[in-house]
Amino acid sequence: MKLISWNVNGLRACVGKGFGDFFAAEGADIFCLQETKLQPDQLELPTPGYRQYWNSAVRKGYSGTAAFCRREPLSVRFGLGAPDEEGRVITLEYPNLFVVTCYTPNAQRELARIDYRVAFEDTLRAYLCRLDKEKPVILCGDLNVARSPIDLKNPRQNEGNAGYSKEERAKMEELLSSGFTDTFRSLYPDKEGAYTWWSYMFHAREKNAGWRIDYFICSDRLRPAVRDSLIYADILGSDHCPVGLLINEDAL
Repeated sequence: MKLISWNVNGLRACVGKGFGDFFAAEGADIFCLQETKLQPDQLELPTPGYRQYWNSAVRKGYSGTAAFCRREPLSVRFGLGAPDEEGRVITLEYPNLFVVTCYTPNAQRELARIDYRVAFEDTLRAYLCRLDKEKPVILCGDLNVARSPIDLKNPRQNEGNAGYSKEERAKMEELLSSGFTDTFRSLYPDKEGAYTWWSYMFHAREKNAGWRIDYFICSDRLRPAVRDSLIYADILGSDHCPVGLLINEDAL
């Protein structure tokens, strides 16, 4: 089974930059998007063989998530149990697991939104732990944090900045210590230069001066079923690249 997650930074723009070719070529069982920046009626996107689920922000042109699935879920949930006005979370329930796609809020320049960010992290972690008591969980998406120095090109210069603050890193480690695994680092603990986001400035992508902030995180007990955790660094169309997870078919 193949799952793919991609922060498309505006799906309408990404469709014009080859989204459909990548979507068709990969043939994922579940394809999750973040930062769609649209309402479903603003884009005609044929995906034959897939069911589409959208969680759009109330504010137009902002945030938003989507999930395209070959297999119909048992249930689909939007948000974390409260109104999700920024369209940040979709949960797909299958017989043997939950798949959650998430677009975590950015703490913003000078950590202007760090209190909101930390509260969101606490709510997300509690939600995932509740799900995990029912059945294993796969969390994917743009989690807007680089875990450790190996996960960004210039850690010293970015110490304390949004995405690499001590508060955000601590919340990531708190999640992982609650019974979850960062699948990429589990398989590739020492791999350097593995990034999923690059600034549009200073030719950052050409220089591979990036950050790994897009993840597949799974319940610890699912780790033996993980075959690979992928970064599609050569796929353009957004300032993020897609990430993927290959997991044993019987997980679903």
